Amino acid sequence: MGIRGYDDTARLASLARRLDGPRGALPALFCLTDPQRTPDLVALAHALPTDIGMIVRTFGQERIRRQACEVVSIRQDLGGLCLIAAEPDLARLTGADGVHWPERLLNRTNVRRSSGLISTSAHSPMALRQAQGLADLAFVSTTFASYSPSAKRPMGAFRLAAYASHSPMPVYALGGVNTRTIKRLENLGISGAGAVGALGGPR
Repeated sequence: MGIRGYDDTARLASLARRLDGPRGALPALFCLTDPQRTPDLVALAHALPTDIGMIVRTFGQERIRRQACEVVSIRQDLGGLCLIAAEPDLARLTGADGVHWPERLLNRTNVRRSSGLISTSAHSPMALRQAQGLADLAFVSTTFASYSPSAKRPMGAFRLAAYASHSPMPVYALGGVNTRTIKRLENLGISGAGAVGALGGPR
């Protein structure tokens, strides 16, 4: 498939479903794309299990924008959920299910420009509080040690649980999530997880 084995990905999704925080009909696991770690978006869209949400992050690359419509169509034809990051016009053009806003771009103006599901990232309790009323779910990072260039010092499962206990919206772990670390999130009120390298890296 050009990405990590289907069995590993399906196992991570299965472990995510065991997390006990509120999420309603939302997927328990989201894949966030990255030009370096998930270079073949079309192959990834085909390979991901249906119950994994996908967030397409273009990082301003025209190549990814051109692929976005096909990627959204593939995921939706398979019955999956697909969001576009930080580009509400592209989300509307592709028929995506919503928009993901990075913490620095989440504000009422951008939310009004968006349609569908709104997700966001949060890197502190204050950011998580500010997201309330604007977003439907938040990816809180950095949860575990991560090789991502943007990763901060990991907070660990219990600090994330403390964040989640004070949030009315679903809180998802982001950063260093894999089939080993996700087990530390069980029975802590965490709603789900987001992953990049664990889902899209090379075999």
